[in-house]
Amino acid sequence: MAVTGTLQVPERRQRSRVLRRFFRNRPAVIGGVVILITVLVAIFAPLLAPYDPTATDWGKVRQAPSAEHWLGTDDLGRDSLSRLIYGARASLMAGVVSVLIAVGIGVPFGMISGYVGGWLDAVMMRITDAVLAIPFLILAIALAAFLGPSLTNAMIAIGLSASPVFARLARGQTLVVRLEDYVQAARSIGAPHVIILLRHIFPNILPPILVQATLTIAIAIIAEASLSFLGLGQQPPLPSWGGMLNTARSFLYQAPEMAIWPGIAIFVTVLAFNVFGDGLHDALDPKDE
Repeated sequence: MAVTGTLQVPERRQRSRVLRRFFRNRPAVIGGVVILITVLVAIFAPLLAPYDPTATDWGKVRQAPSAEHWLGTDDLGRDSLSRLIYGARASLMAGVVSVLIAVGIGVPFGMISGYVGGWLDAVMMRITDAVLAIPFLILAIALAAFLGPSLTNAMIAIGLSASPVFARLARGQTLVVRLEDYVQAARSIGAPHVIILLRHIFPNILPPILVQATLTIAIAIIAEASLSFLGLGQQPPLPSWGGMLNTARSFLYQAPEMAIWPGIAIFVTVLAFNVFGDGLHDALDPKDE
């Protein structure tokens, strides 16, 4: 028990230092607050939205913001605020689920490549390089078009397109960690390779993966908005920020506010994830110790 307590003290101190460094970064804290608010809005959308986001009212088509409709209405008389609130669900779900898919595919792929090495590493990395040679958004559009237009297929397409980034990162980190003494000691006592990967290597490469995941969520939100704008993401009448922009492009002169609100929502959310990820990177960076 004494040994366990002794080991836990440095870990608690390390976590405390990371938290102190993070909370000293004011932009990162603000970004985290914005992310939290966006998540809460998405979760409690049925309670916050003043109207049904799919309910049409032909007598209130493209109305300007008013006391009844704070952000105005769209081309079918639907309340823009309600659609903006519900659209946060599609964007956040796309960002988080896509990144989980990318991590679930890319990290094991990269860890195995870096741990085994040799010809297997060369083959796996050439495959990764070939996929990385294709622009991310072009690949996501091609996969989404192949799978069919839906939010689920868009998330799969984005996740598959982002997985090579995590494969590269996991492989590079594994190449460093596998040379550490504790990994060599585990090998010398005959520990199975799976145990070495899961218990000794993965926990030590997790911090940079978490940082990359946070930054990739922002990219995935933009990608989902782009796919929805092209009709390959969330399908009408269900709301999404990209779909709202797609509808608004036909009415930029008659009702520019239709494009302003979802554009601001995408901009603020993506910026929040970026500054939060940068702050997380600075807090976890051992050079700042």
